[in-house]
Formats: sequence, C-alpha cells, structure tokens
Amino acid sequence: MTVDFALNDEQRLFRQTLRDFADKEIMPVASEWERTGRYPAEIVERLRELGLFGLNVPEEYGGLAADRVSYALAFEEIARAWLGAAGLFGPHSVACWLVARNGTAEQKERYLPRMATGEMRSGICLTEPGAGTDLQGIATTAVRDGDHYVVTGAKTWITNARVAGVLPVLVKTGGERSPRALSVLLVETASPGFKVTRDLPKLGYKGPESSELVLDQVRVPVENLLGGEEGRGMQQILGGLEIGRINIAARAVGVAQAAYDAALGYSREREAFGRPISDFQAIQLKLADMATEIQAARLLTYWAASRSQATGGRVDMEAGMAKMYASEVAIKCALESMRIHGGYGYSAEFVVERLYRDAPLMAIGEGTNDVQRLVIARSLVSGKGRLGW
Repeated sequence: MTVDFALNDEQRLFRQTLRDFADKEIMPVASEWERTGRYPAEIVERLRELGLFGLNVPEEYGGLAADRVSYALAFEEIARAWLGAAGLFGPHSVACWLVARNGTAEQKERYLPRMATGEMRSGICLTEPGAGTDLQGIATTAVRDGDHYVVTGAKTWITNARVAGVLPVLVKTGGERSPRALSVLLVETASPGFKVTRDLPKLGYKGPESSELVLDQVRVPVENLLGGEEGRGMQQILGGLEIGRINIAARAVGVAQAAYDAALGYSREREAFGRPISDFQAIQLKLADMATEIQAARLLTYWAASRSQATGGRVDMEAGMAKMYASEVAIKCALESMRIHGGYGYSAEFVVERLYRDAPLMAIGEGTNDVQRLVIARSLVSGKGRLGW
C-alpha cells in the first residue's frame, strides 16, 4: 500500500499563484503597514480579484468551492507573508461555510453571491466580555416580537466588525423556558442599534481590526434565523469552529515557515569567528528541530483538511490535533528564530519580531489549546476517534 502525500496539479497551481501574490504584494509592505497602522485596502482588493473571499462558497453562488486542502493552502501561504492579511478573509470564510452549510435556500441566495466576491464581508460573532470558551454562558438575547427578533447584548474580539455587511451572531433564543437554547442570527450591520464601540489594542495580528460591539434592541427579521429553526446554534457554530481550526492550523504553519525561512537565511549570512553561524552545530540543531516540527505540523494540518473533505462531516479530533500542534510549533519556531537572530531578532527592523508577536494568537483563537486537548481526549475515550489507518 502507498500513501500519496503529493498535491494534485490544480492544488500546486493554486499554491504557486498564492505564493507569488504573497511574495510580491504582501511581504514587501507587511511590516511597514503594520507599524503605521495602515489598513491593507489594496490587499483586500487583490483578495477579491483572486476569489479568496469565496473559498467556502459553492460554485452555483459564484464561489471557488475550494477543496479543504486548497483552503488550508490559502491560509498557509498568505499567513507566511503576513498573519494580518490572512485575517482579512479567515473569519469571513467561516461565515461563508456557516451560511452555505446551514442556511435556507433564500439565505444562501441573498448572501452568498455577494460574500463570494467580497462585496459583502463577514466574520463570526460569538465571544462576549463574560463568555469565551464557554459559549453556553453568553448573555446576548433575541426575543421574538412578531416577524422580528429583538437582539440585545455585547460582543468582543470580533475581527472585521467595522467592514462587515452581515455577521452570524450567536444569541439565546430559548427565554426562561430553555435558557440554554442558542441560535444564530444573520445580523446586517447597517441595522439600527448595531454599533462598533472600539477597536481592541493587540500585541500582534495587526491589519484587520478586532472590535467590541453592542446590539441595542436590534430588530432582525425572522427570516434571518440561520437555517430557519431555533435552538440549533451551538451545533452550527461547533461545525464552523472546526473548519476555523483548520484555517488556524494552516496560518500557524505559515507563520512557523516564515520564522524558519528568516532563521535559515540569517544564519547563512551572519558571520562569527570568521565563518557563517550556520556552520555551528548549535545553530544546525535548532534549524533541524524547526524544519522537522514544521513539516509534521503541515502534514497534520493537511491530514485534518483531507479528512474533513473525505467525510463531509465533523472531524473534531483531527482538526483539534492540527490546530493544537501547529500553533505550538509556530510559537516555538518564532522564539527559536529570534534566538538565532540574536539582538537583531528583537528589533522591529527584522520580520522575526513581528512573527514572535503574531504566533501566540493561534494558541488562543478558535478555542484554546487546552480546550483542544479535551476535545481530542473525549474523542479518543468515546471511540469516535482513533489513531492509525
């Protein structure tokens, strides 16, 4: 028996197109635009031209309908150049998946064509000031009032909130009888009562904004209830987060690869005691460990993506493994690259300083790594997940 680890021709062409774009149009401007706080509008336009806002949109609605491995490749290549650029279409892609997978025919027809082109951008609206990992603890409510829901609450850490046209918002719809019943409402951001209150200051992940927002008695039409049935929000969101974890894992691989590339290049150029530091065994050991762990993370990510494509269903264990491992590798490689650079690694003039600030996000986003360990363990204990072929 043979196992094929190769990309097909279409995937290789897709990767090369994205790599060329990232190398020529993102990498040269990323550090300067991040430093000055410049919004990457030109990159957004190029993402639209490349169709990347439609990665998870079916072809019938104008999307790319990318396979899961190509989906991962997109985030790896863009994040390798700038994690912030990957954030411009990361949460948007999860929102597209939520609508494509769970939406009614009318919801798909109304939103997906515009989301596919990037004309209408989106994200995912889950976290609250008092509820992150424990989504059952959210306080945002949606009370039925005739043919509308009246939504009241606050959300935080919402990426792309200022530029989104519609956001899938997790709300409580059960009232006093079923206080744990959650649903997803497609809230159009132009609705009266919807307000972005501030952008959160961040260690890294600059470029896209991450914001706090309030929903002050926002009236949302009943037909904007995702899937048309109350109480299915948690199931819908957990499926979306799983797809999100694959893109987070791929972003982590991209950041780790960038850290390794920087370290390898610097070690060949930097001389000490009359020769390149890449000749020293201490540096070689670091490079060997980085390369091995990056490739392991990459294969784990592609495996999770392939399993998601093949099964068409939930792959909690695989996505959890990929996200957990790849994010830890990104953190480790960013630090090791900084050590190889020495004092220059601490300077904002070198890319590794940005990578070091960006890397920790992947260990937190889409569920912390400790949560991923629990997801993996529960899958193994229940027998739903297993190791090997």
